[in-house]
Amino acid sequence: MKKILAMILSVLMVMSIGCVGAFAEEDALTIADGIDELKAQFVYGEGPETNGYTIDYRYFSPVKENDDTKYPLVIWLHGMGDGATEGKQVSNNDLGYWTSAEFQSRFEGAEGAFIFAPRSLEEKGMYWDDVLIFPLRATIDDFIAENAENVDLSRIYIGGYSMGGKMTFKMAVAYPEMFAAIFPICPAWKPATEQTALFADLPVWLTSAKSDPIVNYNSSVKGAWDNVIATNNNPEACRFSTLEKVKFPDGSMTISSHYAWYAVTYDMFSTSNGDYPYMSTVNGLGETVTLTYPNGMISWLSQFTSDFDGTPATGYGNIDADSLSGFLSKESLSFFVEQVIDFFKGIIEMLLQLFNF
Repeated sequence: MKKILAMILSVLMVMSIGCVGAFAEEDALTIADGIDELKAQFVYGEGPETNGYTIDYRYFSPVKENDDTKYPLVIWLHGMGDGATEGKQVSNNDLGYWTSAEFQSRFEGAEGAFIFAPRSLEEKGMYWDDVLIFPLRATIDDFIAENAENVDLSRIYIGGYSMGGKMTFKMAVAYPEMFAAIFPICPAWKPATEQTALFADLPVWLTSAKSDPIVNYNSSVKGAWDNVIATNNNPEACRFSTLEKVKFPDGSMTISSHYAWYAVTYDMFSTSNGDYPYMSTVNGLGETVTLTYPNGMISWLSQFTSDFDGTPATGYGNIDADSLSGFLSKESLSFFVEQVIDFFKGIIEMLLQLFNF
């Protein structure tokens, strides 16, 4: 039954994407020569079995021979569908650019960073379900222990798109002490103020598109931003990037307006090192933020640190283990029903305007 319902929701998502363009994985843009080589640098790893789940991952290491440098750790959480097979969380987007010499040099202080991309257990019908919060944390803790000589505990950052954006928020709620900053992208969840208050000290950079057919901008993403800012202790440090249209960094059209993460994988600039196409950014005070190359997302992350001491988690942190929700939980179903309703409301409003009703 769970798989059937998951398939139905998947079809709804693909239908929504189809309204803005044909869905075809192979159409993903290769921005420049070398992206495949960059993706190939990611190495396979696997976390410990935790509560019956084992999470595998791909990671990039900046560590060189006889290198005692402490490097930041960036955790990247994929969206629905990109965890279907091992390695897809890296191969199906342009995260590889964050391993390039140019992007690695933008991590101030270390001129490099670990890039860590875990995979949700989608073969089990799990799309970053809440039950994976502790297993994911245990996987990160294990990775940190294995690379203890080179991981900068004070500079751990987490972000992700769609379902991964949801899990970004969930991890921030559960373990705010672990992270120095977070960057959710078109997140498939809107945390309430009592939840955003739990990570009130964390700088947040939220990115989304106004025309997103999957995660409604006005009711969901903007609501999440409002709740973050209502409770954040440093709103000036927070940022909200809005894409009027979703384009690849060279200005060509993406398959769907849901694909806001391409801006982030290209560090918020165009391929010509100028403003990202159709994107504007404000801080938590509502002031316009002008991004000047090369100071984009990576430079923003680099300025923040935490007091995290590396102590491994022993449970779900601030989240009640008895209230864990899954992809097909009441919470998630309610969210997706809301998105579908808002999507068709938008279509009706567009038609009414078109015919002057």
